[in-house]
Amino acid sequence: MKVVDTAVSHLAQVQNTLWLPYGINEATVQAAFAEIFTHKIDFADLYFQKINHEVFALDEGIVNTGTFSSEQGVGVRAVSGDKTAFAYTVDLSKKTILEAAKTVREITIQGQSLSKKLKTKNGFTASEGLNLYSPQNPILSFQSQDKIEMLKRVESYARQRDPRVLQVQTGLSLYYEEILVARSDGVIAADIRPLVRINVQVVVHANGKRESGFSGGGGRYNLTQFTDEILKNYAHQAVDEALINLESKPAPAGEQVIVLGSGWPGVLLHEAIGHGLEGDFNRKGSSAFSGRIGQQVAAKGVTVVDDGTLVNRRGSLNIDDEGNPTQNTVLIEDGILKNYMQDMTNARLMKMSVTGNGRRESFQHLPMPRMTNTYMLDGKLNPEEIISSVKDGVYAVNFGGGQVDITSGKFVFSASLAYKIENGKVAYPIKGATIIGNGPDALTKVSMVGNDLALDSGVGVCGKDGQSVPVGVGQPTIRIDGLVMGGTQ
Repeated sequence: MKVVDTAVSHLAQVQNTLWLPYGINEATVQAAFAEIFTHKIDFADLYFQKINHEVFALDEGIVNTGTFSSEQGVGVRAVSGDKTAFAYTVDLSKKTILEAAKTVREITIQGQSLSKKLKTKNGFTASEGLNLYSPQNPILSFQSQDKIEMLKRVESYARQRDPRVLQVQTGLSLYYEEILVARSDGVIAADIRPLVRINVQVVVHANGKRESGFSGGGGRYNLTQFTDEILKNYAHQAVDEALINLESKPAPAGEQVIVLGSGWPGVLLHEAIGHGLEGDFNRKGSSAFSGRIGQQVAAKGVTVVDDGTLVNRRGSLNIDDEGNPTQNTVLIEDGILKNYMQDMTNARLMKMSVTGNGRRESFQHLPMPRMTNTYMLDGKLNPEEIISSVKDGVYAVNFGGGQVDITSGKFVFSASLAYKIENGKVAYPIKGATIIGNGPDALTKVSMVGNDLALDSGVGVCGKDGQSVPVGVGQPTIRIDGLVMGGTQ
């Protein structure tokens, strides 16, 4: 959905925020590029950004955190071959921007690439972007007291759910981000990005045991999206997870048939194979998927996409952080590896197409290939059929933390909510379940794919090379044969 008018209006608004008050204009950017292009450069860009961030956290109904921060600046990048020079400043003045450009130029003096001509002498062309979310500021959607009252309602819903609730912690995070990218190829693009997230964590107590549960959600919209029904659902999910774990038995150990539930369990897919499909790892040959385009890397029936074009989703973007519209990129189709996720630098070096996956945490960081919303597509089976097919196994419904080795694909994940399956039926909850495996190998062991695709509720954060960005995950219910379970039984 390409909307030129939206892209132009975003550009005008962001220029009013980040350029006009500081006397910056296209001539300033042209002068910065002129400084950089006195040496051998393939590509350069300037990334302007302003981020407003507000956080509230309540513990037992008492506000223990209430913060607001605002940050702005510009990152200046030049690329020569596979080498990158980078500088940033929080001082949005023509003088400082030109100094940053000179610094970048000096770093790239030894560039080995052929010299490219600067293409912006005749001005910039606004990039077409998508129109996936409203450019409203969620921080301004409610007064501070109304935000606190919202969190108190979540706590109240949790306590009303069950008398065994001992402790409730709630949190609210709101972002309003404006970005502008000006590129040496003559492209200029802007985006205005809202982002909200509510969290609730509870502790329950009974018979000398304590267990915790977590829930929450959010997306690229304002606080009016959080109806009482949604808030109550978050609270009840957290309480129910904790209460189920009160009745749990020790998890079995050894090789198991694992059924992964729909939605958030897609985080295992994100970590175990998603990072391995990012362009930089594959260009450097450090991914288990390097050089395997066109090969069978997963079981038939497994199709995985990275889709940054989903309306209002946490991982979606109208443009990526290099000014390119995001896309729905098919990574694996019916088990065959089709594509990698690419930013501009790695796409150029690998002679592949840009996929709109160039992302960065802020103007203080370089862009690199990153996921947006990564999920497995539906199959044809009902979830009940998948569970009933398992004589002895584990049904993992929710996950906590995990670790992955990108090079080998080996992963370890802890299930925060899981059940034992016996004779085709969900028997009882288990605790201490740790799933161990190898991402590429695990994909080949997917034997059944459900028809109940769900995306996570909007809580995903992805870390890579010290940078964190919001992402989405998802999948239908799937059966994987022969994963190792680390348990306590």
